[in-house]
Amino acid sequence: MSVFEITKAATFDAAHHFPNEPDGSPYRRMHGHSFSVEATVRGEALDGHGWVADLGALDRALKTAAEELDHGLLNDKPGLELPTLEHLCLWFADRLKPEWPGLCRIAVARPTIHERCVLTL
Repeated sequence: MSVFEITKAATFDAAHHFPNEPDGSPYRRMHGHSFSVEATVRGEALDGHGWVADLGALDRALKTAAEELDHGLLNDKPGLELPTLEHLCLWFADRLKPEWPGLCRIAVARPTIHERCVLTL
């Protein structure tokens, strides 16, 4: 039996700070990043089109979620009060999983500083 994985990516820019860091920490100050996010859907059966899932629909769903965060303060979003890469992965998974039961991986990165977190579902 074959197992397929399809992946779409999106980008967003957002600010954040880490309020739990000690005074004087550079992480405590508000700052921003360019982020990338990838969502991967896994499936064994192909639909009538020969697809695991519609890549266009996955693209729209991922971009819609990323647009919720774009040019905003991550700390203001429920679930992102402590806006780590790990919490961003969980945030995207929470939004996509109901519509995409085959969702198997979320990756969030800050490419300019070479950081990445992957959540395997």
